[in-house]
Parts: sequence; C-alpha cells; structure tokens
Amino acid sequence: VVDHRQYASRDLFDQALTEAIDEYEPGLIVLAGFMRILGAEFVKRYQGKILNIHPSLLPDYPGTNTHQRVLDAGEKLHGVSVHFVTEELDGGPVIAQESIAIESIDDAETLAVKIHEKEHVLYPTVVSLFADGRLRLDGNKAFLDEQLLPETGKRIDAS
Repeated sequence: VVDHRQYASRDLFDQALTEAIDEYEPGLIVLAGFMRILGAEFVKRYQGKILNIHPSLLPDYPGTNTHQRVLDAGEKLHGVSVHFVTEELDGGPVIAQESIAIESIDDAETLAVKIHEKEHVLYPTVVSLFADGRLRLDGNKAFLDEQLLPETGKRIDAS
C-alpha cells in the first residue's frame, strides 16, 4: 500500500504509486473508495486501464457527498456509475449505471446502503467485461462489444 500522506506532493505520490503498480504489470486498475485525484501523467500512463465506481448517475453529482446532494436537490432517482478514469474528475466515459428510486423515508445513510448493494453487483460485472476483452476505451469513448456506449453507459432501470 502506498500512503499518500508520506509524500510531499501529488507528483511524488503518483510516482511511488506507479512504481508499486508496475511491479505487477496489471492489465486493469480498479479504484473503489480511493478518494484521491490522480495526476495527469499517471492517468495517461494507464489510459484505458483504470476503472472507477462513483455513487451517482454521472455526469450528475461528480465529487463527494453525493447522497446528501441528491436528496437536497429533490431527485427521484439516485444510482451508481462505473466509468473509465480520465484527467477530468469523475468525467471519464461511463460504462454502466444502475439506478434506484429514492423513497420518502430515505436519508443519506439509507441511500448509501442501497447504493453500496448495487455497487457490489455492477462493478464485478464491468470488470468481467473488461477481462473478457469486451470493453475498451478509444479516445474519450467507451465501447462494449465494439458498439459505442451512450453517454450514460449501459443503463439498468430502477427496481
């Protein structure tokens, strides 16, 4: 594990992280709860090989505190997105999304639990698609089975 607190700058952290990752020669880097902004050089080095999961229906609500922000906005749906990582925070091409209906009794904590359950199904599914060679990034576009994915990725309706 590379602890970012041990480095004076993001560049130094990214360099140490790169060295640690390169020892394994990975075909895919899977981020979950990483909560660090990766530098441009890091992202370019592994372009098309970094996935992230985000607790909102991107492009809406990038960043943090998504559950409360969705509630504050009076949204009826919330969800989770898996996307390719690019230099733009939570701005890479969306691969897949799953939505949930927001109920009147929901608060940020109940939404977090519901979204977490969806994440545990959606993320492994997307990782499997990548591992099977069915998913790729070309420029700033995501393709599944050589078909361009829409801006919101493959969408699964609220249940």
